[in-house]
Amino acid sequence: MYININDNQLYYEIHGNEEGETIFFIHGAPGLSDCRGDIQSFSALGDKYRLVFLDMRGSGRSGGNAPFTHEQWTADIEELRKRLVDGPIIILGGSYGGFLTLEYALRYPGNVSYVLLRDTSANNEFDHLSIDRALESRLPGITEDGINRLFKGEVGSNEELREMFTAIQPLYTVKYDEQAVQQKLNSIYYRYETHNFAFKYNKPKFNLVPRLQNIKVPTLVTVGRHDWITPVESSELIAKNIPNAQLVIFENSGHSPQQEENKKFIQLIREFLV
Repeated sequence: MYININDNQLYYEIHGNEEGETIFFIHGAPGLSDCRGDIQSFSALGDKYRLVFLDMRGSGRSGGNAPFTHEQWTADIEELRKRLVDGPIIILGGSYGGFLTLEYALRYPGNVSYVLLRDTSANNEFDHLSIDRALESRLPGITEDGINRLFKGEVGSNEELREMFTAIQPLYTVKYDEQAVQQKLNSIYYRYETHNFAFKYNKPKFNLVPRLQNIKVPTLVTVGRHDWITPVESSELIAKNIPNAQLVIFENSGHSPQQEENKKFIQLIREFLV
C-alpha cells in the first residue's frame, strides 16, 4: 500500500501478527533493491511479530522525490513509525539498509528497542577490500573502470546499472544459482539516479564509528564469512564499538545469510529477541 510521507509516496506492506511487537525491515542497495527480498526471507517471524516492510524513497515502488540523503531516509522511517506504531520498534537493516539502521538508532534513540544488523558497515574503511576482491575474481564483465564507477556513483543509465550489477552477481553467494539470479535481475526496479546519489554524495562522508558507543539498546551484528561487499572486518568493527553487541558470523554464507542459511538466521533472531 502507499502512504504520503514527507512529500513522497512511500510503498510499504504489513505482515504477520498484528498484536506482536513491530519489526521494521530496511532493505539495502538504493536504486536496485526493495522490500520483496526481506518479505521472502523473514516472513517466518510473522507468527510472533508484526512485520513492516518498505521500499525506501527512490527505490522499488516508492516515489522518487529527492533528496536521497541519510537524513531524509531516516526521517521517512521515523514518520512511518509514528503513523503505524505507538512506541519504539525493532529495526533490522541489511547492507546499505544497515547504514540507515545505524543512522536511525543514533538519530532517534528513544524509538528503538533492538538493533539487528546484517552484512553492513559503519564507514568506508574496507571498501578497498571489496574492489580488490571483485577485480581478483576475473569475472567477465568486471573491469577496473566499471567497478570504480559503480562505487563512485557514476553510472550513466539504468541499462548500464543492470549490466554492472549482473557482472558482480557471482560474488554475492557461496553457491551461485544462475536461474535464481536471472529471475532477480529481471524483477528489479533499476533507478540509477538513486544509486548514484547514495554512492557519490552519501558514502564519501559516511563514518559512524565514533558515535557507535552511543547505541545503548541490544544489538545483533551478523555477517556472512564470504561477504565481498561488506566484509567480516566491517561487522567486527561495528561490534567492537557498540557496547555489549553480539557478533555472529555465518560460515557458509556470502552477503545474504538470511537467505543462504535462512533457518539458522531466523532462529538466531528469535533467540536474541527473547
